[in-house]
Amino acid sequence: AVEGPREPILLDLAPTPSALAGILLDSGMLFPQESSSREVKELNGLWAFRADRSPTRNQGFQRAWYKSRLAETGPVIDIPVPSSYNDVTQDPNLRDFIGWVWYEREVVVPARWISDGKTRVVLRVESAHYYSIVWVNGVKVTEHEGGHLPFEADIDGLLREDPTTTTCRITIAVNNTLDLHTLPPGSIQYMKDRTMYPEGFFVQNTNFDFFNYAGIHRSVLLYTTPKAYVDDITVVTDFLDSTGLVRYNVSIQGATLVTLKVTLIDKDGHCVVSSNDTSGVLKVVDVKLWWPYLMHENPGYLYSLEVRLNAADGTSTYEDVYSLPVGIRTVKVTKNQFLINNKPFYFHGVNKHEDSDIRGKGFDWPLVVKDFNLMKWLGANSFRTSHYPYAEEILQMCDRHGIVVIDESPGVGIKDIRSFENASLTHHLEVMDELVRRDKNHPSVVMWSVANEPAAEMPPAGFYFQMLIKHTKVLDPTRPVTFITDSNYARDKGAPYVDVICVNSYFSWYHDPGHLEVIQIQLNTQFENWYGKYQKPIIQSEYGADAAPGFHSDPPVMFTEEYQKLVLRDYHSVFDQKRKLYVVGELIWNFADFMTTQGVTRMVGNKKGIFTRQRQPKEAAFILKERYWRLANETGRLPLWTKYPCSH
Repeated sequence: AVEGPREPILLDLAPTPSALAGILLDSGMLFPQESSSREVKELNGLWAFRADRSPTRNQGFQRAWYKSRLAETGPVIDIPVPSSYNDVTQDPNLRDFIGWVWYEREVVVPARWISDGKTRVVLRVESAHYYSIVWVNGVKVTEHEGGHLPFEADIDGLLREDPTTTTCRITIAVNNTLDLHTLPPGSIQYMKDRTMYPEGFFVQNTNFDFFNYAGIHRSVLLYTTPKAYVDDITVVTDFLDSTGLVRYNVSIQGATLVTLKVTLIDKDGHCVVSSNDTSGVLKVVDVKLWWPYLMHENPGYLYSLEVRLNAADGTSTYEDVYSLPVGIRTVKVTKNQFLINNKPFYFHGVNKHEDSDIRGKGFDWPLVVKDFNLMKWLGANSFRTSHYPYAEEILQMCDRHGIVVIDESPGVGIKDIRSFENASLTHHLEVMDELVRRDKNHPSVVMWSVANEPAAEMPPAGFYFQMLIKHTKVLDPTRPVTFITDSNYARDKGAPYVDVICVNSYFSWYHDPGHLEVIQIQLNTQFENWYGKYQKPIIQSEYGADAAPGFHSDPPVMFTEEYQKLVLRDYHSVFDQKRKLYVVGELIWNFADFMTTQGVTRMVGNKKGIFTRQRQPKEAAFILKERYWRLANETGRLPLWTKYPCSH
């Protein structure tokens, strides 16, 4: 199962998941946190690294690199975790490498974690692209298919096999190959003409417009819980008049006879209401609702749900404490409105990418904080996690700041008919399981997006998306579901099953390039066709134009900042007409320039950002800022100081 590529198929780079991976969905995926009963040890920093450059990419498994220190089997280099490995060296072959790469880190485990038989030790990887196999001291502990989402393994039993040592050697093999059944899908193409290509030459083909960054992109952690512990918490909120309703369910592992105390605590640390049941409804008098940014003078209000568990077996007692942030709010969709807390909500926001210089898709706190400052400066109240789930820390920031999120799966670039087969559908359903399990409690997440711009005209697509959307609604009946389509409504077969129509269109760019005069008529036709057919609220989920920063022309031509501004102007004119009827949002493509694969249509990446990749504003950013603050001020619910965004 772990062999590398052999002509003519490179599929084996991503081995078939073993039974180990199949047990992942049987447990919760609470974000690791420290408490009186839990500890977290972050393993970020420099790891030993080697790419398997053998022709089959299989040498690491043939020679069992995981059985000893990686440096003992060949040369290694330093690679930072978290980061993409592509842009941190001067090796062009590593930048575009496809196949297995190997990471290793030796960790000193606190002695008390091992000596205390009441402690459970978990190894967690927040995200690695795309297929991962993990060993501890040479023993395989887990494997995981898919990037962007966390996976973990209980390793305390393995650590206690040799109580004389506290050193733990962690080896992680990561593979970025994409095939027809992965998310996102791709294909490997071998070039066999030896008059043009060397032996074994192949390319990774994809149908998405961003660079295929790879590596361990988010934190690697060791964390502890007691042997009897809080495994999962599910919260669903509602309110009636001034009373908030928090429906909760707590899942326990490691014990059957437990006592439990569930306490809802307000922002000032005061107990609001409590219960001793594992599930129930907490009633909150004079509730403070979770409101989006710029929709209320006190956005992003969070309570804390503290769960305190006590359990005992024949010889030991256990206590576990976990606190979950809770925002009390409702989300509803009507024929022509999107409602948050029964008030009309209009998305004026951005699409983003986890992308920056050097780091690639690697998580970076300064970048996250900078992006949030820019979004709030812009007056953006929302964004879409195009085209994959973002780091959970970003969603936590959204919870606190009141930034609304459309949470999207990695289902981008599903263009080949073979990617609608049962194997793909099964994996896509598993990814939605993992996504909903991780993000179900975030109040900022108001809608699930199951895919972006699939080839919906293909015969299998209707059944594929019907099953996918229905499954997601079963997983979470409280949030609407969408998928992102293109402007050709006649081709779409998934729209009957979604709650909100999200449509991407690039009039005067990909269609009729250079002809600004077509935008308003074509955009108006698009909206009328979609709403006339489906009678559902519509979000313009992408629109925009490339602009090379500092490139100017009058009269405006494509790729100038002036042209980008005029494209926005004409779109906004139609938005202002239709948002009075059934358009409920507009999300610019894109927040910032981002890297793509090399090609004649891209000059060092996609330049549709209103900010540069280094987060400096183009002229379009000021157009959006003026518009978004005007849209926010029209609600009349803002405090006085927010009506003057220049001082914000």
